[in-house]
Amino acid sequence: MKTIFVFDLGGVLIKLNVARCMRAFETLMGEQNMRAVLGMDANGEGVKAVSIASKQLMVDFEKGLISTDKFLSEVQTYCRPGTTRQEIIDAWMTMLDELPAERLQVVDDLRAKGHRVYLLSNGNELHFDFINRTYGLDSHFDGLFLSQEMHLSKPEPQIFEAVQAAINQKSTSKNQQSHIFFIDDLQANRIAAEQTVHWKTFESIDALRLNQMQS
Repeated sequence: MKTIFVFDLGGVLIKLNVARCMRAFETLMGEQNMRAVLGMDANGEGVKAVSIASKQLMVDFEKGLISTDKFLSEVQTYCRPGTTRQEIIDAWMTMLDELPAERLQVVDDLRAKGHRVYLLSNGNELHFDFINRTYGLDSHFDGLFLSQEMHLSKPEPQIFEAVQAAINQKSTSKNQQSHIFFIDDLQANRIAAEQTVHWKTFESIDALRLNQMQS
């Protein structure tokens, strides 16, 4: 029986540098607006969905509910006068760090063994287009499930149900439909996947490797 693997992108495959991104935006708009625009988690780290003037700008951009043009226009209103859209894009892109070749090699090795491998990512058009141009992600996976195309985001149960249904449609056996491993660095996403579609979850590629070695 072949296991199906579903990988997160940010934090699992590509490294993120949230602190660097926050500093870049602080330069453009000051600390208070930076915290409002990017958002902070309970530990003062990470970029999460927050409201800006009663609008969930980051969530809407992540889900593809607003265009890149609209996103940049909204962010620009929080920046210092004279800030250009290109400066905002450059600041936004500082979140992305390297995608180590060995991580993509794990994906390629799984496919070489006959497993099907998918990507499930909360992302946005600017980040994903850059990553895909740089690393050719679509050539490494059997399918890409992107929040900006599905208009859903993790950890919403509906996104896992939609991915499960799509994978099941492509399955050639009932065993494949129920044997899915999900790798995501955020606990909330793993819990949602476990509870919604009963996937077996791992927090990192290293954790997945350890499981494979022990199996």
